[in-house]
Amino acid sequence: MKSQRWKGILLILTGAMLWGASGPMMEWLLEHFPLSVPFFLTVRLIVAGTLVLLFLRMKKQPVFKIWKDTAWRWRLLLFGIFGMLAVQYTFVAAIDASNATVATLLQFIGPVYIILFISWKLKQFPPMYQVIGMIGTLGGLVLLLTNGNFAQLAISGEALFWGIAVGIAFAFYTVYPARLMQEWGVLLVVGWGMVIGGVVLGVGSRVWTTGQWSQLVNPTVAGMTLAIIIVGTLAFILFLSSMKFITAVETSILSSMEPLTAMVISFFWFSQVFGSLQYVGMIIMLLFITWLTLAGEKQSEH
Repeated sequence: MKSQRWKGILLILTGAMLWGASGPMMEWLLEHFPLSVPFFLTVRLIVAGTLVLLFLRMKKQPVFKIWKDTAWRWRLLLFGIFGMLAVQYTFVAAIDASNATVATLLQFIGPVYIILFISWKLKQFPPMYQVIGMIGTLGGLVLLLTNGNFAQLAISGEALFWGIAVGIAFAFYTVYPARLMQEWGVLLVVGWGMVIGGVVLGVGSRVWTTGQWSQLVNPTVAGMTLAIIIVGTLAFILFLSSMKFITAVETSILSSMEPLTAMVISFFWFSQVFGSLQYVGMIIMLLFITWLTLAGEKQSEH
C-alpha cells in the first residue's frame, strides 16, 4: 500500500510539473511566431482530443457509444463548449495577455468561484473555513496584481479580464462534468470535449481561411506545437492516473507544483522577475488554496 501511495505521488508531481511546463512553452510560441490564440487552440484541441480517443480505441473502448443517447450527447456538447473550450481559451488568452505564471495562478482561484456559486445556489452563507480561505486567497491575489501599489495594477486590464474568466471557466469545468465522467469515464469525456471545443472554435474563427497554416511548415513551430500537445495530454493522463492511488486532497495540494514549475521555468527561460510583494502574494494564494482543500476534507468527515 505504501509503494502504491508513493506511485500516486510521483504520478501527480510529474503530471503537475508537465502541465506547469506547458504554460511557458505556449507563452514562448505565441511571443515568437505570428500565431493567434484561436488558430493555435483549434489545432491543439483537435489533435490532442483525437490522440486521447485513439488511445481509448486501442484499448478496445467504444468511443462513439456516448453519441447514441440524446441526454448524454447534449451534456457532452455543453461540456465541450462551455467547459473544455472555455477553460482552454481563457487560459491561453491569459498567457498571451500576461505570462504563464500569472495565468496558472489565476486559474487556481477557481475554488473561490465554486464556493460562491454553491452558496448562491443553496442560498446559504458559506462555512467559516471557506470564508477564511476566500479572504486569504483574494488577499494574496491583490498582492499579486498590485505588488503593494493599490493605485495601479501590476498586470494589464486585458490580462486581469482573462484571468478572472479562466477562474470562472475552471470552476464550471470542475463542477459540471461530474456525472458525465462517472458514467462514461474521464478520458472519453475529455477526449470528446477537446474535439468538440476545437471544432467549434475552428468553425467560429473560420480557421480554414487563415494564412497561419503555413506556419506549421516551420519545423520550430511544428515541433513546439507537437511538444505542447504531447506534454499537455500526458500531464492530464498522469494527473488522472494518480487519483487511483492517493486521495483527492493530496492531489489538490500536490498539483500546486503547476504554478511553481511555471514560475521557475519562466525565471530561467524568460528571465522573468516579479516584485517582492507579488511573490508574497503567490505564496499566500497557494497556502490558502491548500487550507480550503484540507479544511473541506475535515469538514466532510464530520
